[in-house]
Amino acid sequence: MKDGDHKDGKAKDAEIHPTPMLDQLEDGPWPSFVTGLKRLRDAKGEQYAPMMNDLMGQLNHSYENRKGYWKGGVVSVFGYGGGIIPRYSEVAEKFPESKEFHTLRVMPPPGFHYTTEILRKLCDIWEEHGSGLIALHGQSGDIMLQGCTTENTQAAFDAINELGFDLGGAGPALRTAMSCVGAARCEHSCYDEGKAHRQIINAFLDEMHRPSLPYKFKFKFSGCGNDCVNAIHRADFAVIGTWRDDIKIDQEKVKEHVANVGRKYTIDTVVNMCPTRAISLHDDDTMEIDNASCVRCMHCINVMTKALSPGDDKGVSVMIGGKRSLKVGDMMGIMIKPFIKLETQEDFDDLEEFAETCIEFFADNALEHERVGETIDRIGLPAFLEAVGVEADPNMVNHPRTSSYVRTDDFDEEAAKWFERKARDAGMTVAGE
Repeated sequence: MKDGDHKDGKAKDAEIHPTPMLDQLEDGPWPSFVTGLKRLRDAKGEQYAPMMNDLMGQLNHSYENRKGYWKGGVVSVFGYGGGIIPRYSEVAEKFPESKEFHTLRVMPPPGFHYTTEILRKLCDIWEEHGSGLIALHGQSGDIMLQGCTTENTQAAFDAINELGFDLGGAGPALRTAMSCVGAARCEHSCYDEGKAHRQIINAFLDEMHRPSLPYKFKFKFSGCGNDCVNAIHRADFAVIGTWRDDIKIDQEKVKEHVANVGRKYTIDTVVNMCPTRAISLHDDDTMEIDNASCVRCMHCINVMTKALSPGDDKGVSVMIGGKRSLKVGDMMGIMIKPFIKLETQEDFDDLEEFAETCIEFFADNALEHERVGETIDRIGLPAFLEAVGVEADPNMVNHPRTSSYVRTDDFDEEAAKWFERKARDAGMTVAGE
């Protein structure tokens, strides 16, 4: 086979596009994505090589002109309205082989449990039907198969589906959910993340494949406060593992830790790093924790993994409304359910029922292109709590004086103003008037 020939016998001789702007990105000590693109471009005889050549030409053209040349559209496979991100080139006359460069979002398994055999099969499918370019998306969890023509989209999906994988979310729909490796391998896990992930997504799969929401809605499941899937600040519905009894302390392991690293190092890295100053190290090198002030940040447990561990009364907290910037700036999830057990099937069914209530509220009340956190910001938290049937609970805000996100130095003054205002509203006389 001659250089430039396809496996199907079609000649695809083409000059390599010069890419001086991209070449600069290979300078320096760090690996560059450009190197990977060039490897695909220079794969002689592969069906995707011409596409990658024109892709690099267009990308260099964009860098030179400081302008993107992609536009959207609609691409789907049979039975699905979402899961494919369409990209059409606006400079197709210059770079015809990459005039269509669609992305298939493939839903990951709970906890990202893959076998090497499955990953190799996915790569083989994409080299046959697509560009060979694959990305594992950090925030959505999707396997991003990037670069496919409209003609090949259905065949690529059929092959992926035969492996047992489904398309993930795209558009105004339920998006791909994520869960940490959790109970499968992590000693910090406080519930079965994989089961919660699987049940929720199976229950609402139609919302993912047939976009009908005002905008996107994401579930994420983290086994503990370390939040390894960034649920608190990236998920509309975050399920975070926690516990409500005391941190377990093995005092002998505490002493071993202090003996190994020293008292100063222990104080500097554990005691002084506690955000609520809840930890004390005694003269005999035993440790005491004021559990009423503990906010389950996990830092002390992460440092002293043998000496400290989560309590036994485990469950989850549910937080709503986390997201990145859009109409309103970045938002962290709002504590809606401070603690619920998630052990029996009934517990998981209750979580599914509450999730359905939240999705229905979002579908009925959000404005177009608005995340649920922005909806809550617009209508007010009391209205949201009433709509989803949740009673206000003081534990939704635990120890506000210790929160690093809220200034509390003027709380007493503001509280006095609030009581005075309520008294006037009630027709009472305020002292000093």
